[in-house]
Amino acid sequence: MTQPPLTVRRWKRAEYDRLVELGAFDGDPLELIAGQLVVAEPQRPYHASAVGSTDYALRAVLPPGWIVRTQSPVWLDDESEPEPDLVVVPGLPADYRLAHPGRPVLTIEVAESSLAFDRDVKGSLYARAGIQDYWILNLVDRVLEVYRDPVPDAAAPYAWRYQTVTVAIPPAVVTPLAFSAIRIAVADLLP
Repeated sequence: MTQPPLTVRRWKRAEYDRLVELGAFDGDPLELIAGQLVVAEPQRPYHASAVGSTDYALRAVLPPGWIVRTQSPVWLDDESEPEPDLVVVPGLPADYRLAHPGRPVLTIEVAESSLAFDRDVKGSLYARAGIQDYWILNLVDRVLEVYRDPVPDAAAPYAWRYQTVTVAIPPAVVTPLAFSAIRIAVADLLP
């Protein structure tokens, strides 16, 4: 007897948002990634501490009119609503009462157990969405991976990847693309 092929139901962002509003997931740590519901990894103390350190370092140097959002959704397209660990977006918190931001100028994932997923899957997703500056705070190797210059690549999970990848090791400093005058010490991001 042969098994019929599995059918995967792809979700639209509007459907996902409505189910969240209705409480269908009741606090489950989910993200909508290219139409699929992905369960987020539980946060270990080191991960949570690194999110806090990075948040603190970014807020200390950002000019007025820019905010850091931590572990909050971004609307990338009709089928993707990931929750990056940190994003930098224009405006004030009240600007996002009715809609999540769509195009952060900086997206950061803090990676411990999710390192491969953040590099391959989320990297391709963010590149496809046109995110110009994507960083992975790699807690495994205690480095910052900086991804820039999104380009099409049929072999990548979502047919896009970052062309330029730089690894910064303490005591290096990094500059976000959107803020040429800002310097952030990589050591300040690591707890």
